Amino acid sequence: MTQGPTAQGDTRVGRLISGLDPVLMGILNVTPDSFSDGGEFFGVEPAVAQAEKMLDKGAHMIDVGGESTRPGSDPVSPEEELRRVLPVVRGILEVRPETIISTDTYQASTAEAVLDAGARLVNDVTALRGDPKMAGLVAERGCPVVLMHMLGEPKSMQRDPRYEDVVREVRDFLVARAEHAVRVGVREENVILDPGIGFGKTLQHNLELLNNLDAFVELGFPVLVGASRKSFLGKILGSDDAGDRVFGTVATSVMAYERGATLFRVHDVRANKEALEVAAAVRRA
Repeated sequence: MTQGPTAQGDTRVGRLISGLDPVLMGILNVTPDSFSDGGEFFGVEPAVAQAEKMLDKGAHMIDVGGESTRPGSDPVSPEEELRRVLPVVRGILEVRPETIISTDTYQASTAEAVLDAGARLVNDVTALRGDPKMAGLVAERGCPVVLMHMLGEPKSMQRDPRYEDVVREVRDFLVARAEHAVRVGVREENVILDPGIGFGKTLQHNLELLNNLDAFVELGFPVLVGASRKSFLGKILGSDDAGDRVFGTVATSVMAYERGATLFRVHDVRANKEALEVAAAVRRA
């Protein structure tokens, strides 16, 4: 495999993920069926334009995904996923070559092609379980990787998810996946943990995880929270419209930051950035 721009020594990305200031990861779904914005950015021109808008509003990086992982969704082939995302990644880097791009995929072939095109992170919702080649790829490229907890798979994950102790079980899972990643050659400083809000969890599970994020932060890895516009917020707020969950998302971001999370995967960049800037100023004071 060819060493791309994600090779070891990407100090700008390293500084971002290892710092204490909040980092905004703008969500760019190039799919026809994502739960919040399915189809809205399904095409190179609208996707690149949306990426530019998020960057202008303060996103530190853009997370590009070509397969919906909403509850009940079906997987797509690696070929179709790559057909969706690769032209978008190239388009973003053509107009904004300094952009830090994360590839939201569990397929090693997709990740390899997108890393070759200039992406710098891998966001794997299966925590390196979905494709046996992914761990080796990430280790060889020396790029950061997000390891996320998910109970089951998107098609079935919200069918009566159960835990005896959700915080302990998710924590134990992420510890095991981080240990596996390091064992196969991923550098410890490149591991990011994500408790997987909304991925095989009830409303109560999500609230418990958010309230106990310190249990993940104390493991010593950066923690990413992706609660943006998710349905558990709608249950609290009494709204089925994902677009009505912006303020609820902002609340989760600020509370998660107070508990030690530093990376936030969001749709609404400006609202979350401004709230987190205030929270960061208070913490620094």
